[in-house]
Amino acid sequence: MPDQWPAQRPAPWPLPGPPGGYGPPHLPEVSAGYRRWAGVLLWLAIILASLMVVALVASIVLLAKADAAVDDAAYGYLALFLWFAIAAATPVLLALGIPAIVMTRRVRQQDRLGGDAVY
Repeated sequence: MPDQWPAQRPAPWPLPGPPGGYGPPHLPEVSAGYRRWAGVLLWLAIILASLMVVALVASIVLLAKADAAVDDAAYGYLALFLWFAIAAATPVLLALGIPAIVMTRRVRQQDRLGGDAVY
């Protein structure tokens, strides 16, 4: 038995694939359900953020009212309750907002690239 390896065959010269090398990857089309959920998540995040702003303003008003008179000290506790609610809602806002931004960005990128997604 000879100690030589068998001859290697050269690859066929035009290699299959796009001319000039590799092209950019093709993104899968965005479905109508994906678009719908992107909008739902975005609006839920907007609504929650606006409620948090209203709660912050209300807590400041309650603190001012509690500071005005000794008999209205209970309003300060209501303001503290609103601050705890804002602190508890912050992770929920992040959990809604970050995926909504990513999904909306992907939908807009698909529209900009001329995707043939079903509306």
